Amino acid sequence: MICYFSGTGNSAYAAQRIGRLTGMEVLDLFERIRDQDYSPLQTSQPWVIVTPTYAWRIPRIVSEWLEKTPLTGNSKIYFVMTCGGSIGNAGAYLEKLCERKKMDYQGCFPIVMPENYIAMFSTPTPEEAEKQLAAASPVIEQAAQSIKKGECFPELPRTMKDKLNSGIINDLFYPMFVHAKKFTATEACVSCGQCVQGCPLKNIKLEAGHPVWGNDCTHCMACISRCPMEAIEYGKHTQGLPRYTCPESR
Repeated sequence: MICYFSGTGNSAYAAQRIGRLTGMEVLDLFERIRDQDYSPLQTSQPWVIVTPTYAWRIPRIVSEWLEKTPLTGNSKIYFVMTCGGSIGNAGAYLEKLCERKKMDYQGCFPIVMPENYIAMFSTPTPEEAEKQLAAASPVIEQAAQSIKKGECFPELPRTMKDKLNSGIINDLFYPMFVHAKKFTATEACVSCGQCVQGCPLKNIKLEAGHPVWGNDCTHCMACISRCPMEAIEYGKHTQGLPRYTCPESR
């Protein structure tokens, strides 16, 4: 069974492609994470977790869901991580997670996709995104073939920089950067509520017709990227930047 979490569609696209190529069942984890649903899941298929990369590791909300949710039936588990460049030393932390869950770790596989972290980086134009998605396609197929054959993903080299990025940098990233303080809605907001519905942590509410962010944010960028009016900004950095959502996942 393929389980995925996705804010702007990159991981959704990868999961759906792998599902079609392997014939495996695909489950969107959005509702389960949003509702804090940790009820057991069972499958005779291997488990495949498809997730974005947040500061060179899987998102903490995905890690928490995995820690608390019994995955039964098949003990093999693969991780596919979409990223803007590198997944660092994420595999070391996933191995430990699998040890705690008593599951058979089959490796993690990076897939470079269009940059979607608009809070910190520049996002691609539609033309640039199209080229990047085309380049990602054979890599997704490679991951799918390994899963279909029951092969472990190849082990990735881990440099000292990778270890620092996934370790101390990840530890600092969350308290220093992962908050909703800079999100604002402009006058272009039409009170559609899509940002409220699309938040996996129920962190957004409409007050007097405008979105207000709480203190529980994972920086998935779903609210700012999926706003149909492009009425959400993250400080001054996002002003004028194109919003990116994966066109293949719609």
